Amino acid sequence: MTTTVDLVPGMLTTRDDIAAAYGCGTFQGIEPAAKAGKVFVYSDPSAGEEYGYTFDGRAEDDEFGPLYLYTGAGAVGDQKPSGRNGSLLSHVEKKRELHLFVAAGKVPGSGTMQQRYIGQMVLDPIKPYDVRRGPGQDGVMRDVLVFRFRPAEGTTPAWTDADNLPAAAATAIEVTEPAVVAPAPITLPQQSGTKVKKTEQHTTPETTANIPAGQRKVLRREGELVTAFTAHLDAAGHETNSFQITIAGEPGALIPDLYDATDHVLYEAKGLTTRDNVRMAIGQLADYRRHIHDRETLRIAVLLPSAPTADVQDLLTEENVALVYQTEDGFAGWPLP
Repeated sequence: MTTTVDLVPGMLTTRDDIAAAYGCGTFQGIEPAAKAGKVFVYSDPSAGEEYGYTFDGRAEDDEFGPLYLYTGAGAVGDQKPSGRNGSLLSHVEKKRELHLFVAAGKVPGSGTMQQRYIGQMVLDPIKPYDVRRGPGQDGVMRDVLVFRFRPAEGTTPAWTDADNLPAAAATAIEVTEPAVVAPAPITLPQQSGTKVKKTEQHTTPETTANIPAGQRKVLRREGELVTAFTAHLDAAGHETNSFQITIAGEPGALIPDLYDATDHVLYEAKGLTTRDNVRMAIGQLADYRRHIHDRETLRIAVLLPSAPTADVQDLLTEENVALVYQTEDGFAGWPLP
């Protein structure tokens, strides 16, 4: 096998050219090339829009930098973290580079779809994917895995404003499962095997994959807290879930941490018991509550790993936000079953 395609962010190519160069398939959105030590991902946001969801695209930057969302493999039924989706989850373990392409119209004078190379990516080490609700090709709602890509260290992604997540066409709420614990932090590979294209449009490095280890632990603690409290509620016979709230005219979705359907309580969890974290949770809960059914009777609560200071507790009381926190014996606070 002779490699004849240089992977330069911003270049236009085709699936056939990539397959000929690296020995992968041409028909699936996720195409592993085991011998070449790579996994190629082809994103086509218009394909999702055809079925009624808009999960693919560049999301708003968060505190760790740029983020690209990609819908996993599986057209009908719940998507699983195995098979081709598993090749994404194991790409670091198997020492395979992850390369992202976005559909870019047809080759002039041909019916072949062009692919614009964005750059080398890695899965987010804190939260590799979200589980979202969306219709399959058969129109039936199912669980969809939405993978979270970060630029690999040293990569300057060649994305444009056209790659941003499209806005939702309508406001809607779908019931989802509560948040789950993220896998253990992974070691991030450095960018390799790709050439950084220096152009006027892409001159700012976006080296964001090195997410601080401390933040990984905090966000993992948050996931573990939600999981433990969900088990606590389940043991008490409570029905728990969460929501996927899409807003007309806005990209992405709002995803609360946990909803206790039995007691009609919405929880927002934080991995640190600090004033800043509690203030953030209060704002998030106020935003979520606007879109939840029976919001006049909905109770909202902050879920923390320990008791906050007396003044922060007073703040919650004045804002009519309940408090639940973890203890050595389980959980304390109100509302609790």
